[in-house]
Amino acid sequence: MLDVTVIGGGVMGAATACFLARDHGASVTVIERDPSYARASSSLSLSSIRQQFSQPVNMALSRWSMDFLRRVADELAVPDDRPAIGLVEPGYLYLATAAGKATLRELHELQRAEGVDVALLTPAELSSRFPWMEVGDLALGSLGLSGEGWFDGPALHRAFRRRAQACGARFVTAEAVGFETAGDRVTGVRCADGSRLGGDAFVIAAGAWSAALGDALRFTLPVSARKRDVFVLETPAVLPDCPLVIDPSGFWFRTEGALILAGGPPRGEDLDDLPLDQIDHGLFDEMLWPALAARVPALEALRVRSAWAGYYEMNAFDHNGLAGRLPGWANAFTACGFSGHGMQQSPAVGHSMARLIAGLDAPLIAGLTPRRLLDGRPLIEANVI
Repeated sequence: MLDVTVIGGGVMGAATACFLARDHGASVTVIERDPSYARASSSLSLSSIRQQFSQPVNMALSRWSMDFLRRVADELAVPDDRPAIGLVEPGYLYLATAAGKATLRELHELQRAEGVDVALLTPAELSSRFPWMEVGDLALGSLGLSGEGWFDGPALHRAFRRRAQACGARFVTAEAVGFETAGDRVTGVRCADGSRLGGDAFVIAAGAWSAALGDALRFTLPVSARKRDVFVLETPAVLPDCPLVIDPSGFWFRTEGALILAGGPPRGEDLDDLPLDQIDHGLFDEMLWPALAARVPALEALRVRSAWAGYYEMNAFDHNGLAGRLPGWANAFTACGFSGHGMQQSPAVGHSMARLIAGLDAPLIAGLTPRRLLDGRPLIEANVI
């Protein structure tokens, strides 16, 4: 029986553990230093899913994941529970002024060639479809017609954990601090409490905190924690059929029941590992609110009900995930650095990682191999939110 130790119990580690135990009969131990997941990106994610990327590998991963999410109640059922994740598919809507029109058209052609169900809308078509939107400065919009939307990310994370445990996986509370090695093989994980966990294969899936573990294996993972603020807004405005809207200014918003969720690029320097409890309310007051009110005049009357922040596990090399075998090691793997799209791609990546670790082909993640770091071959993702 294949014995695997996964470092990191967030959604990527839990998904990998689930597919290893469920589909390949592996004995899996997952190490998680904080079982409350209070700071985990999995708990604080906006949990949206899209196919409107610039790289075919990301389109394919999200398409596979969306198909999985649609049947998640069957895929991750346990004897006493059929998980519900509240999946909805209102789409993503990318807006462009004249300056971005050509780029949006180019991306549209690429996405259509990859089978993405997306449509280009003129300003008149945007106004007809979304009468609450101001379109005077717009030249074009790109709307996902299916396969895009949002869901309950923490519910998906719990479902992966429960199914993994039902299939025999163990989740233990410990902090991995180093490795034991022999030649090109990892033989064990050393934990802060002095304990040691062995195995046939080892997976670094510690999200924004993966770099230190890569360093312990003499491999640089250019992954760090980048804070993103999300504002929860109350408004009397009603926005029928509202997709997740990405404005040319860089801000985004979507509905959540009667509420609006909104956010945008941070002000000033995008520093690593800023405290999650330091919400930048100036970002909303000075940038987001004026932009929101300009795009949706009805949102001039609103108030901030609450806010939270979470970390992107940002891959500084090319803003794409690192998934596969660590170069130089026969039995060490990683799945990290997904730069804001880890939650949505976790089903496809977890499934593929499990296949790879079990010695099978994993074409979905071939383009995400960490070897591209050594080869100097960035896989640039242009559509980063």
